[in-house]
Amino acid sequence: MSNVACLLEVDDLGSAGLTQVLRTACDSSPLKVLQDSGVALLFQKPSSRTRHSMEMAVMQLGGHPVSVIGAEVGIDERESAEDVARNLACYHAAIGVRVFDHTVVERMAAVSPVPVVNMLSDQAHPLQALADLLTIQQAFGQIAGCRIAYVGDPNNVSRSLAIAAVLAGGEFVVASPSDYCFNTNDLQRIAQSGAVPVVMEDPFEAVQGAQVVYTDVWVSMGQETDAVQKLAAFSNYMVTPELMAEAAPEAIFMHCLPARPGSEVNDEVLYGPQSRIWQQAENRMHTARGALSYLLKTP
Repeated sequence: MSNVACLLEVDDLGSAGLTQVLRTACDSSPLKVLQDSGVALLFQKPSSRTRHSMEMAVMQLGGHPVSVIGAEVGIDERESAEDVARNLACYHAAIGVRVFDHTVVERMAAVSPVPVVNMLSDQAHPLQALADLLTIQQAFGQIAGCRIAYVGDPNNVSRSLAIAAVLAGGEFVVASPSDYCFNTNDLQRIAQSGAVPVVMEDPFEAVQGAQVVYTDVWVSMGQETDAVQKLAAFSNYMVTPELMAEAAPEAIFMHCLPARPGSEVNDEVLYGPQSRIWQQAENRMHTARGALSYLLKTP
């Protein structure tokens, strides 16, 4: 593994680094650590929020973002993942990668002489977790002591959020059907960070007293063949006003977007007064700026 600081999962930052990233994210006049430098943003999987938030974060740090679609480089087809990283590092101060397979990010980070940032993989979404923590901090003044109830399909978003929440002193609870709970590998990876999520089936029990109720789509990109089966399995896990009423009176609703209203959440909650979805989306830019600043200033 390269000795360059990278962000493949949120606990790569450690608790001190996490605190620093969130603090820097709130700085409206950050140091131009990317002045006259480029950052490559490689997308095997398309994304609206990731591209816009990362491009603007790079620009706010004085740099020039270069977004690249996967077909332009052909990872492991035209060139190996390792050689793609080595090549992009010839031109850029950092590399962002949004991929299907997490091992691709690991392989690139292992050889890259510049920081590699995981913009999403099948196993992790650290940038989303950072934005989520900042949103919670803005709502309650701190993350420590907050109960975060994730209702729905345990996926890369929830895994990173579980790690991030406990790293910041919060409590993470997930409610899902027994056939779709975190698998053994997920639980082992979460445990490496010291996090122990509470796993249960009853969504109403999970949200009891929670300050945050969080959900995501039940069928993620690339899982369309499982749609009918998953929609049936999760039919009782929609976030509704009735479910939100079981949470703490001050509870907020969060979703990483894009959402499918009428599926994992109804319109009344998604666009209601407790929702913080647009604040989360904006915070993707702020925390991306904080993460890049941290990585580029770390020896």
